[in-house]
Amino acid sequence: MQQPVSDLPQIKKMFYAMRNGIVADALRKQGTPFRMIYGVNIPQLTDIAAQVSHDAATAQALWDDHNVRECMLLAPMIYPQELFDESTAMRWITSATTQEAIDILCLRLLRHRPFAYNLAETLTEADSAIERYAALRIMFNLLPSNTDKTKAHAEAEMTREHPATYGIARALLDEIEFIEC
Repeated sequence: MQQPVSDLPQIKKMFYAMRNGIVADALRKQGTPFRMIYGVNIPQLTDIAAQVSHDAATAQALWDDHNVRECMLLAPMIYPQELFDESTAMRWITSATTQEAIDILCLRLLRHRPFAYNLAETLTEADSAIERYAALRIMFNLLPSNTDKTKAHAEAEMTREHPATYGIARALLDEIEFIEC
């Protein structure tokens, strides 16, 4: 068994060792806003998470590094769930730079918190499309609970016709329709 890693330079060395230039180039061409993209895929990040100390300080330092894609994706994987409170969740959501980061945050961390659905409902009223995207992603991860309220929120978001949220709202409605059949 390997010793847990808590040193950020060591974590970045692990990213470097698993880098994938093809994935990194594809992400750059898509306009990903990060200065550094190693191209590490999600299963590899999960492997790294298994070797890294799971503490709030390391996770927060990773999340705060908005220059490196993999840092923002690894952070929710190592933040101790029981310590992740609603104010931290709101700070992370409002500082997220990509939908990919929101996806990982909601799947790996937020959906496990008791306040998640209430936070999602609050975020549906946000002016920011990425915050509304986070609301819908949280709701998606919490299906099949609250389907009636979730359906109403997804329908409301569809009427906005915003390109950042339209696809997830449509997918959420399709999933609810499948569940209800």
